[in-house]
Amino acid sequence: MTLPSPRPSGSWTDIRILHALEEVVERELDRHLGVFKDWMPHEYVPWSRGRNFDGVLEGEPWSPEQSPLSEVGRVSMVVNLLTEDNLPSYHHEIATLFGRDGAWGTWVHRWTAEEARHSIVMRDYLLASRAVDPAALERARTAHMSAGFESDNRHSPLHTVAYVAFQELATRISHRNTGHSSGDPVCDRLLARVALDENLHMVFYRNLLKAALEIAPDDAVRAVADVVSGFRMPGHGLPGFERAAARIALGGVYDLRIHHDDVLQPVLRHLKVMDLSGLGPEGLKAQQDLGEFLASLDTQAARFEERRAALLARRAAARD
Repeated sequence: MTLPSPRPSGSWTDIRILHALEEVVERELDRHLGVFKDWMPHEYVPWSRGRNFDGVLEGEPWSPEQSPLSEVGRVSMVVNLLTEDNLPSYHHEIATLFGRDGAWGTWVHRWTAEEARHSIVMRDYLLASRAVDPAALERARTAHMSAGFESDNRHSPLHTVAYVAFQELATRISHRNTGHSSGDPVCDRLLARVALDENLHMVFYRNLLKAALEIAPDDAVRAVADVVSGFRMPGHGLPGFERAAARIALGGVYDLRIHHDDVLQPVLRHLKVMDLSGLGPEGLKAQQDLGEFLASLDTQAARFEERRAALLARRAAARD
């Protein structure tokens, strides 16, 4: 494969970057389909736990003590599921930006099909296990999907590629840590399976971002710096998201330290973003901005860890 020669910073229009990356998308799609392992959502759901809820079938009402999940596991599972639920909006965003034709379109539809499994299996697990209030879950789903989703990076294909390279890894880690913290081996195994998909999606977009850094280095480094400094998870619009995110962080499922050490740094190191040479003034400025932001985030993460340790110590002392 021969990548186009780099152009000066700012000369890459949306059409040019999409066209330049088309061959990379085709190659990565072939690689993805070659390594993807098909799986069936219904095989991961403990259907034998299921029984009727109250309502038209006059079953048993839900109550919190029925849940097999830890408190943080329950909160995180709901946030993760509701985030996955908004797939129609995500599809609209990337299909509008990347297009529905050629390799880009094939990937967009394939990604959507794979992502749809995640909400299916997670909801079926939660309902069969009576892990959450089903009525509250449905009301939250309706409210969240009714609000839709508008990407912070819809203005730029490069920014969107950079964002999803980090976001897919963040989602993988969030699912994996939720499973570890759930208190239910069945949930842990299910989310491990979902996390495998998210990892493959991350690799796809990370490789695409690598190609972008080769053909449009200044523009791509600026996109990375902008995305990293303004990063928000796609579920940020959920009602009560900030409170839930605080509980998830306190429980060690996803926090600033995890975001810095396990999401941002691995992708940046793999792509050698901070070591790129031959950049123009805009690329060098973006590289500097990125370094300064990462240093600030590292400091914030350390402070959060100190506050969390103190809070947990006070809670432990109060219980004694």
